Amino acid sequence: MTFRELVQFAAQEPWYLLGIFAAVPLLALLTGLLHGEGAGGKSPWKYVYAVLIYLSCFCGIFTLLLTAYMLFFTKESLLDVNVLVYVLPTISMIMTLILIRRNVSFDEVPGFGRLWGLMVMIGITFVVVLAIQKTRIWLAFGSSFFTLLLVVAVLFAILKWSSDRVLGRSRQREGPGQ
Repeated sequence: MTFRELVQFAAQEPWYLLGIFAAVPLLALLTGLLHGEGAGGKSPWKYVYAVLIYLSCFCGIFTLLLTAYMLFFTKESLLDVNVLVYVLPTISMIMTLILIRRNVSFDEVPGFGRLWGLMVMIGITFVVVLAIQKTRIWLAFGSSFFTLLLVVAVLFAILKWSSDRVLGRSRQREGPGQ
């Protein structure tokens, strides 16, 4: 099954899509109502929130990438796409994150730092690939050499920071005697 066939299959079942992507934010809301004020960072609630965040972000990020790919690389019109397939997962992700953020700090949710770092790495990688594809940077760089070095240094710093977040390395290293 190709991705196109998967999208076409999903578009044929709009009520299932609506139910699935409405269920995740509703579960986040219900979870917030079940535990008391300020108890969202305690077990088992923080693990429930982690599962909900991963469910919503996996689908939301995939849909954002698919939509951006269609828009920038294949140049398909967004007016011809199914809203439930291409927009609903992103709205569900945003709503889930907003509802969860009201009840618990993301620092208390296990694995959120790594997920955030992964989202940043995916975004930076997509922007770099898009820039290379659009500007034909591999053929010629029309600016000065120092500008190229600055661009490379900034991209490297951002990717280094996000990879540290994905791999879970601490921001502060312990020195000798600490």
